[in-house]
Amino acid sequence: MYALETTITSKGQVTIPVEVRKALKLKPKDKVLFELEGDIVKIMSVPSKLIAGFGAVSAKSRPEEFSRLRARFEKDVADEVLNEK
Repeated sequence: MYALETTITSKGQVTIPVEVRKALKLKPKDKVLFELEGDIVKIMSVPSKLIAGFGAVSAKSRPEEFSRLRARFEKDVADEVLNEK
């Protein structure tokens, strides 16, 4: 473990050092969580709610098989062309 130092701005903001951003895989617009334990502060990345919820709802039906739909469409078009003669 090692320590990194940064300065607080007049608005109470700090820059998260690049080493910390890389370690937590933080990108612009990501959210972070500060956890206080006495006089120690932990910073953690907050997982995306969208990604966290992915797959939480199961599908009502299986996805369409587009190759089968395409084959049926082509057959229907061919039948329609043959019936026009």
